[in-house]
Amino acid sequence: MRRTFAPGAYRPGATPVHGIDVRVKIVSLLVASAAAFAAPAPRGLAVVAAGLLVALAASGTSPRRVLEALRPALVILGVSLLANGIVLVGQPGISAEGLVRSATAIARIVVVVGLALVFSSTTMPPAIADGMAALMAPLARLGVPVGGLSMAVSVALRFIPLASEEVERIRCAQRARGARLDEGGVIRRLSGWGQVLVPLVVSLFRRADELAAAMEDRCFTGEQTSMRGRLSYGDVAVLLGVVAWSACALLA
Repeated sequence: MRRTFAPGAYRPGATPVHGIDVRVKIVSLLVASAAAFAAPAPRGLAVVAAGLLVALAASGTSPRRVLEALRPALVILGVSLLANGIVLVGQPGISAEGLVRSATAIARIVVVVGLALVFSSTTMPPAIADGMAALMAPLARLGVPVGGLSMAVSVALRFIPLASEEVERIRCAQRARGARLDEGGVIRRLSGWGQVLVPLVVSLFRRADELAAAMEDRCFTGEQTSMRGRLSYGDVAVLLGVVAWSACALLA
């Protein structure tokens, strides 16, 4: 049976992106995300989109997976597009400027989601926690609980694909019992999805309790010792390349 991966879940592989140091990937994601929102349209945004395509190809991630990750927000994005394009005050009609402005904002969101998908698909959650602890290590001198914060972020990222898998499992189980979740009017569909949401909440709380018990049994205190050394020349080159690409997008 072929194994399926939820959008955002880690996918084992030997791509160039898999081999990049996690600290470089975290900083690159932050820099690229800032560039995606700050780059002028359309030339700067085109440069950012080209970088996303390169990252998708280098990580072996299909663009279709970006669309799958955006599926839960398609309704909100569609409503946002229409809300900016339809003019109801003054002279009613369709505003081309509003549609372009909304489409540009949606394109920026798509790029950021794609970059985050590349990062999460090529980086294991424990490595994310280790990388964040290494980057935030100087803050520990100020009393910031670096280990606890990095572990919280790692657990949250790990629970996103788990929640998606749990929704699909419960949905299939309810459909096998005769539930019709996609039939009828809006009220009936919302009522039907209550049969999925209630078991989902119970399951997530159960997983959280099991995780808390496991961490307590292992005497987790939030303290972490980073085993990462200096960056390689290849990692430094990647980081400089991302910074240069972001600068080109901002100056385009």
